Amino acid sequence: MSAAGTTALRTLVGRLLALVPPAVGRRLRILVTLFVACAVLQGLGFVLLVPFLTALFSGDRPGTTYWLTGLAVVGIGYAVVGTVAGRRAQITAAEVLSALLERFGDRLAELPIGWFVAADRTGRASEAATRGLNFVASTTYVIVRPVITAFVIPATVLVGAAVVEPRIAVVLLVAAPVVWLTYRAIAASTARASHEHDDVVAEASSRIVEYARHQPALRTASDSTIARGLLDEAIGRRDAVARRTHLSAGGATALFAVVVHLCVVAVLVFGVWLALDGGLAVPALIGLLVLTVRFTEPIVNSGALGGGIAAARNTLDHLDELFAEPVLPEPAEPAQPRGHEVRFDRVRFGYGTSADAGADGAAGETVLDDLSFTAPQGAMTAIVGPSGSGKSTIVRLLARFYDPGAGTVSIGGVALPDLGSTRVAELVAPVFQDVYLFDGSVIDNIRLGRPDATDEQLAAASRHARVDEIVDRLPDGWDTAVGEGGVLLSGGERQRVAIARALLKDAPIVVLDEATSALDAENDEAVGRSLDELRRDRTVVVVAHRLQTIRTADRVVMLDGHGGIAEQGTHDELLARDGDYARYWRTRHRAAGWRLRSP
Repeated sequence: MSAAGTTALRTLVGRLLALVPPAVGRRLRILVTLFVACAVLQGLGFVLLVPFLTALFSGDRPGTTYWLTGLAVVGIGYAVVGTVAGRRAQITAAEVLSALLERFGDRLAELPIGWFVAADRTGRASEAATRGLNFVASTTYVIVRPVITAFVIPATVLVGAAVVEPRIAVVLLVAAPVVWLTYRAIAASTARASHEHDDVVAEASSRIVEYARHQPALRTASDSTIARGLLDEAIGRRDAVARRTHLSAGGATALFAVVVHLCVVAVLVFGVWLALDGGLAVPALIGLLVLTVRFTEPIVNSGALGGGIAAARNTLDHLDELFAEPVLPEPAEPAQPRGHEVRFDRVRFGYGTSADAGADGAAGETVLDDLSFTAPQGAMTAIVGPSGSGKSTIVRLLARFYDPGAGTVSIGGVALPDLGSTRVAELVAPVFQDVYLFDGSVIDNIRLGRPDATDEQLAAASRHARVDEIVDRLPDGWDTAVGEGGVLLSGGERQRVAIARALLKDAPIVVLDEATSALDAENDEAVGRSLDELRRDRTVVVVAHRLQTIRTADRVVMLDGHGGIAEQGTHDELLARDGDYARYWRTRHRAAGWRLRSP
């Protein structure tokens, strides 16, 4: 019994020590030592009850005074050490939580952006940040102390029983393997249930985040019952597993308590038999029965603590998985690009199931295969192609969300891994199709592009993106709050704010992933004029379906839908070839004409 419990406790404390800084680790070790001292003193007090009660009921006044003095000394020592341990426990828990949150945040900042694309990962990270880390930090006093008490007190009592009445100690020692095997079975069952519970909670959290994030799209759909059904199904699974977990945990705890109480009955029967046989004095029997009860009480309590240990271990498992996630390689000395031409050279990439956030972009189904093209500096390159052909993947690779599994993505003749993620972020200003704005004012969201920008620079970027027209209609002008995710603005307004933020960043490379898809014709034309200005001294890569954007591009790259390129060249050149691009253009042109003729 004690072997299983102490092993679980050592593992839990050891893993905590591995995650926190050395200074916090030293304080955690001191706290554990204080908990052990408290448990030893408490167990020693129970042991001293036997000679005290024997002397009291036997009328031995000197002996009664002697043992009572010993009890008082032990009690005062326990009170002092317990008070110090209690105060230090709260302080240490706060320090552990702060250290875990700092390391957790640092790790999230190190992970490639592509890691966050997977909904199950963001849901699990959200669950760890909001609940898991707080629970793990609180284990220093909610779980560690009770577990130490549950095993150190019985060990102390067992040693004391061996000194006072070896025969009773033998009975307790024989019962120990039975209790140990029961505890191991319960702990294994609880751990499995806790793992299943954590998985469904993470899935439900992901569904909730997804459902909230995509409310604008869902509300414009004619029927959102499918999305709602997926959310309800995830929450239903979470509730069902939670019920099963609670029921199994309650049943396991009850079973464990029955086994331990049967051991108490065995000791009671054996002690009474000794007393009736004359081998044990009645006062000593009373003291030993008290000792037996105190031996078993913390063990019974430990049955309920097994679930807490399993839950803490599961959270630590998730943290270990997070810290073990591969990160993109970073150079010791970032190279300097020779210009701002973008080149994809024989790139192969696929979204894998396990390594899609690391360097092995070739895992899983291939999206891009042997893809090569060049986006010239100071020009606008339009990426077009059928749905699912890899247009957004090209943008993500250029922003270095991932590294390709084969081939090279380079800026100014330097591969992105040699530039490093920080340098790539400085060189590239992306505007994605799904725009996210922070819960602040319009001007605050634009200023994120370059916090040190002057008011004149901010005004110019806003004017080019036509945000000034939006501000004129808002109740509080530039200081109008946009709401979490920008929900208080329309889709087109959010995209214009994002474009202004990218313009303010003043990066030499601007990437627009369907960034004008939610703009009306007038504003799309206005943004197009600002893109014309950008092309004079910036490299612009646009993923677009709008005909005006494609027609005015300096270069068009037509994807073939199989991971490669069907054609590339200027708009006029590709039309003259009368190939895939020409057919694509005619199809889009007919669709646009039909929409214009529709009432």
